[in-house]
Amino acid sequence: MLFLVVALFLFGVLMGTAGHVPVPVTVVASLAIAAWLLVFFARERRRAAKGGGR
Repeated sequence: MLFLVVALFLFGVLMGTAGHVPVPVTVVASLAIAAWLLVFFARERRRAAKGGGR
């Protein structure tokens, strides 16, 4: 029984929140994160193209 508890705990830690929420919520959250990353990438690319380095 202890092995099962430890295995489920490790699975929850490794999967993170995606292991505990419904699939549609996970999909929506991943799409939101992907959209934010694409916007961030485009802004940084445009800044680098203008020569506005840090």
